[in-house]
Amino acid sequence: MWRCTGPRWSRGAPGTAGRRFEQGLGWYCAERGEERVSPLPAGKVLAFAARGERRCLGVRRGGRWTVCPYGAVLAGDSARDQCASCARLDRSRSVAADTMADDPRPYGVYLAYFGRGLLKVGITAAERGPARLVEQGAVAYAWLGRGPLMAARRAEALLGSALAVPDRFGKTAKRAARGALPPLGDRRAELAHLHDAARELPGWPETLEPVGFECVDHAELFGLGRVPAEVAELGGLAAGEEIVGEVVAGVGSDLYLRLRDVRLPGAGEAPGGGGPQVAVLDLRVLSGWVLGAASGTVTTVPVRGREDGPAEGHDGQEGLF
Repeated sequence: MWRCTGPRWSRGAPGTAGRRFEQGLGWYCAERGEERVSPLPAGKVLAFAARGERRCLGVRRGGRWTVCPYGAVLAGDSARDQCASCARLDRSRSVAADTMADDPRPYGVYLAYFGRGLLKVGITAAERGPARLVEQGAVAYAWLGRGPLMAARRAEALLGSALAVPDRFGKTAKRAARGALPPLGDRRAELAHLHDAARELPGWPETLEPVGFECVDHAELFGLGRVPAEVAELGGLAAGEEIVGEVVAGVGSDLYLRLRDVRLPGAGEAPGGGGPQVAVLDLRVLSGWVLGAASGTVTTVPVRGREDGPAEGHDGQEGLF
């Protein structure tokens, strides 16, 4: 039995142009101890239904899964893919939770841009390169420095205290900013200004090697030019509910779909036709489900317009590293 493990960004196959990152869905079969990834390119048609119960995925360390010993059932509308017990175990040895201060790997400090006025500072293991920036849906980014973990932490804290640069943004803010992005030149200029200000701060950690400014933009990679201004939001799944649509774009954990038919609230069995045609789905809500083929062409998952706001528990911050 294959369970979905949520969004996965990976490099394209050898021989592809530049081996660009590709968004996909991860899967894990506990009985076989095997994993796989299904790519989600633009134009791909998805038609799936949730089967059975959504289960905790357990803990993944060192490239291997440890199945949840409790077989915990998860809420269908949560972006979290672990029960409380597995989450505690996961964070017991975690850089993000400050329980792994002895990590000897070098770390990179980055500035990430999500929209006008939405810039954050963060750190990631240098060996991961830009993967973390792609995973969190950064529209653009620039490296600031590289060095030991504690030096990277001090630089992150310095930007927070001296320049009031946050280390996270919620999903709602990120999505709204994508709908009103300024031109590339403005994005680059905003990043460059913060990069210069950060490097001029007194108290910069001596062991953190500064990195010259270079802006990397992900608008084309994500396909943001294909995302319309008006986008609805797909809620979490319940057993038997279905999603049918064509992939438009993928940004971080978000997947934009052009829906075929939608069952609007109060419309009974009849497909609706008055809502926005493109909707965004947080792929993290698929993690833990067994997904089978849809039986029809109508999306039965709840669809909300922008004015409806996010469902409770859906605006949590993604993992930092």
